Amino acid sequence: MNRTRGPGFNRRLLLQGAAAGAAAPALATTGAAAAAAPARAAGGPREGAAAEVVFQWFGTSGWRMDVDGRTVLFDPYLTRFPTGLFTGKFDPKTKLTTNEELVSAHMGRPEVVLVSHSHWDHLNDVPFIATATSAQIVGTETTYHLLKAFGVDTTRIIVVKGGEILDFGGYAVEVVSSRHSRNASRGYFAPGTLNGPADRPRPETIADLPEGDTLAFHVTFDGGPSAFLMGASDFSERDAAGLAPDVAMIATPTSSSTRNYVSRLLTALGGPPTVVPVHWDNFETSLAQAPQRDPAVDWDGFVRQVRSASPRSRIVVPEYVTPYRFR
Repeated sequence: MNRTRGPGFNRRLLLQGAAAGAAAPALATTGAAAAAAPARAAGGPREGAAAEVVFQWFGTSGWRMDVDGRTVLFDPYLTRFPTGLFTGKFDPKTKLTTNEELVSAHMGRPEVVLVSHSHWDHLNDVPFIATATSAQIVGTETTYHLLKAFGVDTTRIIVVKGGEILDFGGYAVEVVSSRHSRNASRGYFAPGTLNGPADRPRPETIADLPEGDTLAFHVTFDGGPSAFLMGASDFSERDAAGLAPDVAMIATPTSSSTRNYVSRLLTALGGPPTVVPVHWDNFETSLAQAPQRDPAVDWDGFVRQVRSASPRSRIVVPEYVTPYRFR
C-alpha cells in the first residue's frame, strides 16, 4: 500500500500513440526526450505476427491484459472502499467488502491472476474473482494462506518466491523477488508473513491482511510486448537487472527513503521504451471519476529522474479502464 490522497491534477495530452483508438495521456515533456524509444531485440517483440495485447489500468497498481481472447489480471482491486486513509481518520478495523457487480463488470474471464502482495488494496477482490472463475492465482505463501482462509480452492493457487518462469502457452510469467514501499520513517505499512499448516479464520478487516512479502512480475507475450508489473515503490536491484521490458509499470514513491529508487530501477530494467506510473491515485475514489493523485508525489522530480536514467523513455499516465496498446 502506498499512501495517496488529494485533488486531481491537470495533464497535457501528447500524441504518442499508446492508447487504443485515442491519444495517450502523458506527462508533459520537451525535445527529443519525449519520443518513444524504438523496439529493442532484448525483451522486444519476437519474429512473426505481432500479438495484439490490450492493457487496462484498474487504478492503484492493478491491470487487465487481454490477448487472443485470454485475460491476465494483476493486483485487481476495483471495489475501492473508504478506510479514512485520505481524510486523516484511518481505521484499520474497516470491514473488507467486495462490490461483486462492479468487479464482474471489469474482470472478464481471467485465466491467471498475479498478486504482488497481500494488503487489501491489492488482494481484496481476488477471493471473489477466484471463486467466480476458474483462474489460477499466483502469489506468495502468505497470499496462499489468506486465500485458503477465504475458502479459495488451494489447488488453483500457485505459490512462488521469485525466480520462477511459468509458461502458460502463449505467454510466460517471470516472478521477480521485490520489496514493499518505504514511508518517511523507512518502515512500511502492515508487515508480516503467514506460513505453516494451521487453519486460520476468514479475514474480516483490512488489518487481517498483512503484506506477506512482495513480488513483481515480468510478463512476456509471444509475438507481443513484455511488461514489468510492480505493486509497491521499492525493488530488488539484483533481481530486476537484465529484464529489459518493453513497458514498465513503475510504482511512484511518496518518500525518498529508498535511495535513488527511480534511477536504479530504470537502469536495472535497461531503460524501458515506455514507463507507466502507477499507484499514484487515490484508491478510495470511484473508477467512474477521473484519477486523483497524492500531492506528496513529486511529479517534477519523478520526471527528472526518469529523463536522467532513461532519456529515451516516454512516460504515459494512464486513465482508468482505458484500453492501451504498447508497441
